[in-house]
Amino acid sequence: MSYIQAGTGRNGEPVNLFYQDWGTGNPVVLIHGWPLSHEMWEYQLTELPKHGLRCIAYDRRGFGKSSKPWDGYDYDTLAADLKAVLDELDLTNVTLVGFSMGGGEVVRYLSRYGSDRVSKIVLVSAVTPYMLKTEDNPDGVDQSVFDEMLEKMQADRADFLASFGKQFYGVNMLNHPVSDSHLKWDQTLALLGSPRATIECAKAFSSTDFRSDLAAVTVPTLIIHGDADQTVPFESSGQKTHELIPQSQLLVYEGEPHGLYFTQKDELNEDLLSFITSTTTVTETTY
Repeated sequence: MSYIQAGTGRNGEPVNLFYQDWGTGNPVVLIHGWPLSHEMWEYQLTELPKHGLRCIAYDRRGFGKSSKPWDGYDYDTLAADLKAVLDELDLTNVTLVGFSMGGGEVVRYLSRYGSDRVSKIVLVSAVTPYMLKTEDNPDGVDQSVFDEMLEKMQADRADFLASFGKQFYGVNMLNHPVSDSHLKWDQTLALLGSPRATIECAKAFSSTDFRSDLAAVTVPTLIIHGDADQTVPFESSGQKTHELIPQSQLLVYEGEPHGLYFTQKDELNEDLLSFITSTTTVTETTY
């Protein structure tokens, strides 16, 4: 198995990140969402390399096959981990694709380290620009919602993750866009994450303000978001991120939930390929 060392833990132990590296061509680095692992990208990792792209996907610290240190789940550290991946593999002309929590790592990386290695970015169902409701962010989510999430995780993490998975894909009495088997697979991936990492990352993505980071984004940017996303609401995230990145393009997937990388995997793959391989940016489109 392939690992990259991304610093050390509080006791000097190495923090190793597991990664997959498939295909040849211009590199695409896929950053997964919370609380899953790189394996959420299965249907992108098995399709994009067929079209002349090199796809790298890694497990965030604390999740999947990566090391599970006690701390280091703030966005500065997570962006440094992303830097370690790009540096160790000596990647250039990279397209960074960040899903949900991973979108924050993408923009924090650019604001801290610049775009020398990066040519384009894609933010899919991303948590940017700022999820928490505050006086200067009145459209955000109440702190009580995140507090309840943390309480449920601490009381019964497995049960919380099962319920969260249904919201993630918009499952309800009238709509069941994913199979029960897929929901169980997702829960398995999520439970492989450490309890500490799961909780601390939830604190990070719910409370980190990326508005100043977005001002540092100068590369072509594609934003993809479902307008039925109940996990990261479109109006306070995808729409506002588009407004804060002047050179960005926005694709709105009508009626799609947070987990559109699976519910609309074919359309997403087509849009990723169009954007990554094109010498021009896409125009704003609604599906």
